Formats: sequence, structure tokens, C-alpha cells
Amino acid sequence: MPPLDQTAQAGFQGPRTMYLRYRLIAEELRSLGIDVNCSPLADIAGPETHPFLKNRCYGTDVQAVTSAARSVSDGLMDGGILPVLKHIPGHGGASADSHSELPVINAPAPTLRSRDFAPFRALRDLPMGMTGHIVFSAFDAESPATCSRTMIGIVRNEIGFSGLLTTDDISMGALDGGLAKRCRSSRRAGCDLVLHCNGKLAEMEVVVEASGKLEGRGLKRAEAALACRQLPKEIDIPAMESELEEILSGGVNG
Repeated sequence: MPPLDQTAQAGFQGPRTMYLRYRLIAEELRSLGIDVNCSPLADIAGPETHPFLKNRCYGTDVQAVTSAARSVSDGLMDGGILPVLKHIPGHGGASADSHSELPVINAPAPTLRSRDFAPFRALRDLPMGMTGHIVFSAFDAESPATCSRTMIGIVRNEIGFSGLLTTDDISMGALDGGLAKRCRSSRRAGCDLVLHCNGKLAEMEVVVEASGKLEGRGLKRAEAALACRQLPKEIDIPAMESELEEILSGGVNG
């Protein structure tokens, strides 16, 4: 079930269902030797949100999204998995799919600060985060956040996120220029890591060469993120699955 449908169906138990869902996901990831997951998603769904993203969102207002996203991160952390907060500083207001084109959000700065940025501000203590390939014209009308020193400055200084910051997939269609240019631009803007989701070896080699080494403050942020990992707490998987099913079937949602 998509997260947006799940939280709506669960009502006031929405955050609990998201905790259960991601605690179970954490258990599966750990069994495969994976200790990082690119969640929670703190984007706010609205009428304009592109369908590629909308049903992946956790809610339609700041409080609902923040609460559910915190539950997701808690579920992952309790299972020994590091969460990655995305898409900083907010993708919900975009009507274009950043996988194929560059979205531009023309909302005024006060709206962005009070709505789109707010969940990320509330979750700024998380160890890792991921940028969004989006232009916020109120602040920088030229560059997507991933490659904008202005926007990364807002992420760090206004939103207050001090964790390890990675780009969204650097090969997505929202970004222009070759891979090397994209990598260098994102690193110059202030991203610590470059995410490349394409399995082509030749592209990997370009990305590694252009991205440079993780050092200085970025390295310290990486070390701090890794230090946040914890041993998973023991759980009763059948009991968690049963509770989740019961809530979503309406058994404890009154």
C-alpha cells in the first residue's frame, strides 16, 4: 500500500503504522547486509504534486508529514539502519518529474519556509539527507538545489541540517550537462556525496573521478553519521505484522 494511502487509512494511528512498516523493512535490510535506507520522505503532498511522488508522500500537511517521517526514521534506527532524509528542502510543490525534467517551484519564500521546509527543519537531527533536483525561484532562479550554493546554504544555515548530505541520483534528467559537470557542480555547492544509481561502469568511473574525495567537514559528517548506527532491538516479527494488519483493517482505528 502506498504510504499516502496507508497514513490516510490508519488515521491517528498513521505514525504507528509507519513505524511498524519501516521497522520490518529494517529487519529485511539487515538480513541482506544493508545498513542505510533512503527514507524518510518528508515532502508534503498537494494538488500540484507530480504523480511519480504523490503517493510516496506521508501526508498533506506539515504536522502529519513530520510525525510520520519521524516514525519512519525511528523504525529504521531501531532496526540498525541509518535513515536518509529526502528530498531536502522539499519536492512536494513540484508538478514535474525530476527523473525526466527540471521542476521549478515558484512559491514565495514565506510559503516555502512555513510549509515545504518545515518538516525538514523538524527532522534536522537525522544523520543523513538527500537533496532534490528542483529550482526554488524565490531563492535561486538559475540552479536546482543540488547544485546551488544558495540552496545548500539554506539547508545548512536556515533549516539547520548538519548531517551528511548526498545528492539525489546525479544521472536524473532534471540536471543538465555531462555527468562530470553535474558532480563538480553539486560538490562545489556543498553536497558531501554524489549518488549515482546507474549501473554502467563507464559512468561510474566518470562520477568517481569528478566527485573527488570525501574529506574535511564532509568526512567528519560521514563519521558522525556512521557513529549513529546502533544494534537492532529484538522484535517479534509476527506480532508486528499482525498489529500493522489489524490497524489497517480498522481493528484499532477508532
